[in-house]
Amino acid sequence: MITSQKTIHPNLTKIDNNLHLLVQKIELLNYINPINIEQEKRNFFSSKYNVTPNFKYRRIDFDAYKLQQQLFSQDIDSIKDEQSQAFFRDVIYDYSSLIQCIETIGQGSKFYYNALKGFGTPTDKDVENAKFILHFIDEEYDTEMIPVFYAHEAAEYFKEFVKQYDFDLNIKFSNKISAAAMVQNNTKTLILKKNHRYSPNQLKVLANHEIGVHLVTTFNGINQPLKIFYNGFPKNVETQEGLAVFSEYMSGCLTLHRLKELSYRVIAADGLRRGFDFCDTFDVLHNQYKLNREEAYNISLRAHRGGGFTKDYMYLTGLKKVYDAYNGGSKLDSLMSGKVSLEYQGMVTKWQEQGLAEENQFCNFAFESNENKNQKLDFILKNLK
Repeated sequence: MITSQKTIHPNLTKIDNNLHLLVQKIELLNYINPINIEQEKRNFFSSKYNVTPNFKYRRIDFDAYKLQQQLFSQDIDSIKDEQSQAFFRDVIYDYSSLIQCIETIGQGSKFYYNALKGFGTPTDKDVENAKFILHFIDEEYDTEMIPVFYAHEAAEYFKEFVKQYDFDLNIKFSNKISAAAMVQNNTKTLILKKNHRYSPNQLKVLANHEIGVHLVTTFNGINQPLKIFYNGFPKNVETQEGLAVFSEYMSGCLTLHRLKELSYRVIAADGLRRGFDFCDTFDVLHNQYKLNREEAYNISLRAHRGGGFTKDYMYLTGLKKVYDAYNGGSKLDSLMSGKVSLEYQGMVTKWQEQGLAEENQFCNFAFESNENKNQKLDFILKNLK
């Protein structure tokens, strides 16, 4: 079946293969996280929050200019199907934007303007949504929220969780990531923050977020005939993160505290547009919103890494879009077939009809039934604009 379709669509599959060979090193998260996070945090705290951290970054190990040339040399016009042709043109523009982001990491406004091209910035509506969430009174702090597990204990939890899937889980530990855990797509690895303490709730959140969505879509993408499912559709970040947080919701571990964390990220990303530096963002979160200094630092770090990284507002906007799509009767299967985006969901259906996309090998079990019991969360998500 696949062979015959490759014969019918030779130019499409050829360009898909060419792009696969070119984009292996274009994974922004491999470069955007500073390599001196902990040292700069100590310096920042000892300065009484007055000295902007001087973050250092991993050097890129590819020729950005040459890679751009190779991307734009693809004969997109040779793809006969106009919709697929337009799609792959968007793919090239999207990867070009990512390359520009990577090559300007650590260069202040240069990086920020490239991040704006690739990820946008929160709208006034997004900021209003964040503030709407933040006005709700916090839930009572229970034992599920107490951070008691070390990273090696978290690793054992994730190894147990992944047994329901027929794929291997690679786990690495690092202090050079800004999150408690993250998936590295090109190595199919779950990276855990070595010095972080995990609560029982956070373990469940991360399992359903990182494994249930990010790794499941990685392995589903690998098994697709077209490699673009694995490498990523244009603008897939918002959909990926929306699905991942929706997985937390469906598995019953999304909390108001977590929703507020995502809202603070929107506030921090919006501060970039207002010209805030790291100290300004930290001051707003720590002194105005009364976050403890660890939380305020981590959210400020996520927003200011690279020179101003706006991506974090998309967790909340993505969650709202996926929540509305699901409650509007949309199936999520096509979105789980790889690193797919809502805007290009129709391409998946089209390629399935043409034999260029297959059924998913893995599913997110959280999507099989809604385990959320928190009515306040439903009220909030329904009423976001």
